[in-house]
Amino acid sequence: MVDSRLKKKKLFLFDIDGTIAVDETVFDGTMDLLSHIRKIGGKSIYITNNSTKSRADYAEKFQRMGIQAAEEDFITASYAACRYLKEHHSEDRIYVAGTRSLVEELKREGLHVTTDGTDPVQVVLVGYDSELTYGKLVDVCRYLMTNPSCVYLATNPDLCCPTGFGSVPDCGASCGMIACAAGRMPLYLGKPNPVIVEYSLIQTGFSKDETIVVGDRLYTDIAVGIAAEVDTAVVFTGEAKKDDIKSTEYPPTWAFDSVRQLADLLNE
Repeated sequence: MVDSRLKKKKLFLFDIDGTIAVDETVFDGTMDLLSHIRKIGGKSIYITNNSTKSRADYAEKFQRMGIQAAEEDFITASYAACRYLKEHHSEDRIYVAGTRSLVEELKREGLHVTTDGTDPVQVVLVGYDSELTYGKLVDVCRYLMTNPSCVYLATNPDLCCPTGFGSVPDCGASCGMIACAAGRMPLYLGKPNPVIVEYSLIQTGFSKDETIVVGDRLYTDIAVGIAAEVDTAVVFTGEAKKDDIKSTEYPPTWAFDSVRQLADLLNE
């Protein structure tokens, strides 16, 4: 029998990689679950810590995957970074260690961005960077160690990102290397920072009681739901394993083997 609280959910905040898809392969059950949400008058928002792509890039990717989604249906760590930087550092020069897509997204927002490690800056932003070079790591360490007042930000604390063959180092892993050298850790702007959920609630108008975060990672996906005071569901198709539930400090409201199990339950 379906939990009555689960039946009331209208706003589904989905992690992407490891939850509903990996690379461009859509997991079984995803399409049925998204169809159910549309039928009940609900809304799907995709909250991802992957900052390699802009919201426009994600909309194009989802179109290739056969999922209908507009640019505004994505609340990414890079979007959260844009919002935060515009609010707090709109006049500062920002060194970005990230993909070209992230850099262009920040520039489109009118922020003063540089990738030249010789420019004087007030802020350093590190992203999940599939174009990472050792030179970028050197630049970040130089800024942080020669200027203690330099603000240090990062898109997300994820240590790894799921792929079709397993996983690759994510932003949190890069920040770990930087910490070993520079002795500093950043303020992370993506999950589990609850602003991503708050942006979604403001955008859609749904209440917290109507909202659920669905993800595969306990310390980001489930943690952001807990921080934002909304219900959560973990799926075991990505990083989290069933045994992790016993010892985690981020216990989910519900746990499912996959989105297929969740879709079948809601369609009963």
